[in-house]
Amino acid sequence: MLRLLSFIAFLATWWGAALFTGEQKLPPPPAVLTAIVAEASSGALFFNLGVTLARVALAFTLAMTSGAAIGYLMGRVRVADRLGDPWLILLLNLPALVVIVLAYIWAGLTEVAAIAAIAINKLPVAVVTVREGTRALDAALDEMTAVFAIPRLKAFRHVILPQLAPYIAAAARSGLALVWKIVLVAELLGRPNGVGFEIGVAFQLFDIPLLLAYSLTFAAVVLVIETVLIQPFETRLSKWRPRAA
Repeated sequence: MLRLLSFIAFLATWWGAALFTGEQKLPPPPAVLTAIVAEASSGALFFNLGVTLARVALAFTLAMTSGAAIGYLMGRVRVADRLGDPWLILLLNLPALVVIVLAYIWAGLTEVAAIAAIAINKLPVAVVTVREGTRALDAALDEMTAVFAIPRLKAFRHVILPQLAPYIAAAARSGLALVWKIVLVAELLGRPNGVGFEIGVAFQLFDIPLLLAYSLTFAAVVLVIETVLIQPFETRLSKWRPRAA
């Protein structure tokens, strides 16, 4: 109910702002809805959304798997942590735009360059979060697995991974929020399709209804994925933790 009221308030504010500023600068909701319907009818909206979501999925999977592995290694091995920490700080502070531009210069305006640039921008977030989780592992549980001679793979699955699960979930949520933004920049700068590309075209044509149509549709898809997939996933991973009295 509260979300519905919030949505109604948003539409009312939007409509009022459109009347105040003029339709050329801020089209009212019906004009944007017309643009959404037109793009959906032609199939362009679904195609570009699908392309963007595919890039997000590939880059996110690549960054999470490699970032979790590197973070776990840095949390466990002091030498690896010392060697990797300067590079980690560099990647954390390097602007996403620089990474994307360099990827396109070095690898060309290709799909591989775009996905690699997006993944590299997300990578340090996953590394830092999982590294901190690894450092917080219970040493007593490590000793228990050694005393009972539990195989390493089994110990990792049943002892270590449950402890890391909340950190992995946090890395996934924060990283996905970052990937959503970066993929649009990558598409805007060097891809011939996707939501970011269409937003760039709308900007060049000063077609504000089209720009808002793609922006709001993309935001709605992100909200659905966050509500339906990410939040339940994070809750499930944290079930094993005891709740405070």
